[in-house]
Parts: sequence; structure tokens; C-alpha cells
Amino acid sequence: MSDTHFLFLGQLRALANAERAAGMSSYHKIKREYLGLTNPQVNDLTKEWRQEMTVDERVEVADGLWQTDIFEARLAATKLLTQARIRPDDAVWDVLQSWVPDFDSWAMADHACAAIQKRLIADPSRLDTVETWTTSENLWTRRAALVATLPWTKQNNPKPEELACRERILGWVATYALDQKWFIQKSVAWWLRDLSKHDAQRVQVFLAEHGEHLKNFARKEAAKYLA
Repeated sequence: MSDTHFLFLGQLRALANAERAAGMSSYHKIKREYLGLTNPQVNDLTKEWRQEMTVDERVEVADGLWQTDIFEARLAATKLLTQARIRPDDAVWDVLQSWVPDFDSWAMADHACAAIQKRLIADPSRLDTVETWTTSENLWTRRAALVATLPWTKQNNPKPEELACRERILGWVATYALDQKWFIQKSVAWWLRDLSKHDAQRVQVFLAEHGEHLKNFARKEAAKYLA
């Protein structure tokens, strides 16, 4: 790995806010360095960077930033690679999935999953890899399998292959319903709630079959938009 990312890390550090960083550390409760930047600040920087770099350069810089384990650097890394159309995108997919075992909080995982969603839509065969996350010992990796596949909850007129993917993921959701950990239950509720906006009947069937395994809050959240 080259040291190119240090130039970009320097731009992040130049905007550091110690007071805000202390508040972020207290809020996120994960022991790592925080610079105290706002999301819009990181967005503005990464937007500029993307215009200046090739895809290969973005991958290299993003991975370098991720490996620093600095909150805003990791956030910037995910944003560098969040783009619908990237061709070729194998290197992007490879580095994104290499980060998944590092997930240790919802905030970081959700930003990375936003980038992962784009790569899954580009090539749904990558669900084979995501399925391996569902049995990980890392709670955040397991949760990421559902957050990363949220696009399959949003199709109003899914094609047969999209329905097949949806049913495959619902199989994972059914297994997760048995897991009583709060963040896993929340991820199940989130997935079902979003699907209910586009296919209420399928969610009703799911809840009839598996709802008894969900905690009360998750069952209520999943059924929030059902008539």
C-alpha cells in the first residue's frame, strides 16, 4: 500500500474540531480517533477527490484511509467508493468486502453498506459472498448482510430474478428472527418494514410464519405500514 492517502488524511485533519471530536467519541462509544468533522464536510471533500482520481486510485486511497481506523477517514473511504456506475468494479468490490470483518458499529457499517449496495445491484451474483456473512461471529457483519441488501425491498415490479433474490434474502431474515440480539432484531424489522411499502402481502405472510420469534418492538416496527 502506498502512502498516497496521507495527503487526503491531511485535508481531513485540517478541518478537525477537538470539541466536536470529544462529543463524537462519547456518542459512538468505540475507541478510535475522531477528528470532529461533520458529514457535509466529509461529503464535500470526497466529492472533490472523486473528480481528481481514477477508480484504481480511489480504491488505493480509500483502503489506505480505512486502515488508519480514524472515524472520518473511514467515512471518507466509504464515500469514495459509493457510486452506482463503476466499470470495471471488481477492485472496488474486493476492497469493500475486505472491510466487512472490521465492522464494529452501526454508523461505520451503514456507510460502508451504502457503497456495497451499489456493487450488489451491479452484480447480484455477489449475494453468494454476502450469504457467508450471515453466519459470521461478528454481529455487525451479520447485520450488514441485511443492510447491504435493502435495495431488494424497494422494487415495485420486480423481475423474476429480483424476486428470486428477495426470497433468498428472506430466508436469511427468517434465520435472523431467531437471534434475540437487539441490533439483529432491529435489522430484521428494518428490512421487513421497507419491504412492506412495496409488497405488504409478502411481509404479512412472513410475520404469520415467523413473527412469533421476533421481539415485540421488532414485530411492531416490521408491521408499521401494514393496514
